[in-house]
Amino acid sequence: MSHYDVFNGDADGLCALQQIRLHQPVRGATLITGVKRDISLLKRIEGEAGDTITVLDVSLDKNREDLQRLLNIGCAIEYYDHHFAGEISQHPNLKTTIDPSPETCTSLIVNQAIGGSYLGWAVVGAFGDNFHDAARRAAKPLGLDAEQLGALSELGTCINYNGYGMEIEDLHFHPEALARVMRLYHDPLEFIASEEAYQTLHAGYHDDMGRAESLKPEASNERTALFIMPDEPWARRVSGVYSNLLARVYPDRAHAILTQMENGNFRVSVRAPLQTKQGADLLCREFPNGGGRQAAAGINELVASDYDLFLSRFRAIFG
Repeated sequence: MSHYDVFNGDADGLCALQQIRLHQPVRGATLITGVKRDISLLKRIEGEAGDTITVLDVSLDKNREDLQRLLNIGCAIEYYDHHFAGEISQHPNLKTTIDPSPETCTSLIVNQAIGGSYLGWAVVGAFGDNFHDAARRAAKPLGLDAEQLGALSELGTCINYNGYGMEIEDLHFHPEALARVMRLYHDPLEFIASEEAYQTLHAGYHDDMGRAESLKPEASNERTALFIMPDEPWARRVSGVYSNLLARVYPDRAHAILTQMENGNFRVSVRAPLQTKQGADLLCREFPNGGGRQAAAGINELVASDYDLFLSRFRAIFG
C-alpha cells in the first residue's frame, strides 16, 4: 500500500500540506504536484486497493473522473479545498472538507481541521492566496508584531510567486522540492531567517515585479483593467502575484492579466474586485480550460480569436 499527497504548487497548497504533514507525518509519501495551473493531478496516480490519498487545494470538479476511478478500485481519499467542486458524490472511502466561501482558503480550512497546530503556516498560505484580511484575523493568537506579520505576508507572496509559470522550467524551484525544504521548519519565521531558498525567491520576486509594474493597461475603465504581458519567463512567473497586488491596490476594480503564449494565445489570470470577491470563476468557466474560485480564477489557454469576446464578457460581468 502507498500514500500520495496531491497538492497545488502555489502557497495555499504548499502551506496546507506543510501543516498536515507536520501534524501527522507520513513516511515515504509520494508527492504529486506541478505548476499552479496544473490541477488535473489525480490522473497521475494509477492506484490500487488500500492506497491512501490526501488532496489539497485542487478542484474536485476538475478531477472528478479520476477521483471516482480511484475510489472504485479501493483507494481511501481525504479532500481539502476551497475551489468550486460541483456535485460531491457520497462514497464510504471519501472524506471531503470543502468550503468554497470567498472568505477562506485551503490553508485556513486545514488549520481548523487539525486544531491550529501550525497556525503560522496557515497564515502564510492565506497571505499567499491573497486573503490578507483573513490572514491577519487568523494570526491574532500568534501575538506577532507588525514586522513579523509583514514578513509572513512577504513569505506567502514569494511562495505563491514560485508556483506560476507555463512549465516547471519557468519556476525557481519545483514545488515538490520546495515542499521538502519547507518540511524542515516548524516555524515560518525560522524559514525566512535561515533558508537560502527563500532568499532566492525573495530576490526573484522583486526583480520580476519591477518589470511588471512598468506595464500600462491595454484596456481600462473605472471598473476593470486588462493587462497584456509578453511571452517571457519573468512574465509567466509574476502574472498571478501581480494580479493579487493590483486587486489590493484597486479593491473596487476587476483585473485580468493576459500572458502571451508562443502560439499566439493567452494564459489568463482574473481577480474580482476585493470589495465583492465574486464573478471571477463565472467568467473563466465560460471559456474552455477555465476555472477557479469566486475571487480569483484563470484560463489555461484563451485562443487569440476569443480576445474580443473575453474583453466584452469581462466588462459585462464586472462593469
